[in-house]
Amino acid sequence: MIRWPLALLALMLSAGCTADDVTAQPTLGGAPPIVIAHRGASGERPEHTIAGYQLAIDLGADYIEPDLVLTKDGVLVARHENEISETTDVADHPEFAGRKATKTIDGAEVTGWFTEDFTLAELKTLRARERLPKLRSTDYDGQFEIPTFEEILALLADVNAKRNGERKKPVGVYPETKHPGYFISIGLPHEAPLLAMLGRFGYRGRTAPVFIQSFEVRNLMDLRAKSNLPLIQLMDAEGGPADMPGTSYAAMTSPMGLKAIAAYADGIGPNKAMVIPRGALGRLGDPTNLVRDAHAAGLKVHPWTFRRENYFLPLDDKSGLNPAGHGDLAAEIDAYLKTGIDGLFSDNPREAVATVKKRISR
Repeated sequence: MIRWPLALLALMLSAGCTADDVTAQPTLGGAPPIVIAHRGASGERPEHTIAGYQLAIDLGADYIEPDLVLTKDGVLVARHENEISETTDVADHPEFAGRKATKTIDGAEVTGWFTEDFTLAELKTLRARERLPKLRSTDYDGQFEIPTFEEILALLADVNAKRNGERKKPVGVYPETKHPGYFISIGLPHEAPLLAMLGRFGYRGRTAPVFIQSFEVRNLMDLRAKSNLPLIQLMDAEGGPADMPGTSYAAMTSPMGLKAIAAYADGIGPNKAMVIPRGALGRLGDPTNLVRDAHAAGLKVHPWTFRRENYFLPLDDKSGLNPAGHGDLAAEIDAYLKTGIDGLFSDNPREAVATVKKRISR
């Protein structure tokens, strides 16, 4: 692990962004915003499945996003968390009942079944299920395996070989290292297997169609010391990096904090409320200065997560009282595109791709 200058890290402790009225701003380099399929087409298929990634590709996503955790035997697999009771049928397997455990992950106590307690062969006996069954269809539960990162990259290799023959832009991959500090603490670091697998499939250099993202900081610094692949510092609207107690994400959005991030990363992935906050009634407010300030520091901005269900939408874009009903996702996305964001994460690439295309055609 590299030692980063303390003075540089201290810059992150300054105050956050302030409100400003931003309309129809350009992206950092003038390129069209990218659509990142959040965990695949997770609004239509169980998240982190080959079927979900394939559907996202078919719907025109520019990147697919696998969250990466590790197995007991050191294999990278795609799950939103290393605790898998919400996204698999593990609780229905009596042979694994004894694996249920309580652990402390990033300071929080979590009870369930954890990928690091299973070999890949054991995980392959499980099947994926919908994580939000009250909002989305469960028709596909039990149909799909947990994919390895290798299988995801193999899918992209096949897709992009065909697209190359058709002279189409390749679909990229946007992996997130989940709880990297925790995995280091149990002897299963992400960095070596991640970089080795990306290198094996030809992802090398700054122009490769890949972004590596993390909510932690030192993980990204270590990756920067070993690779020049594009890196994204994730940020939430509250709290701070698990590996940097005392530092808040809000502080990291100050101009000096963003300058510090630019020393090791190529962009930020903020909670969308950090770009346009919501008022007390749930309506979108005025944009903050975050996109402008990030661009001034040379950083791309890829906010998350855009979803079509009423439950997630701003008040004015809802289509009724049913939380599972589909509202006007295009209107919400368009409001963010006007701020100059360089891309966005969405569970619904169908709607996101169409909205981006409409915006750039104006």
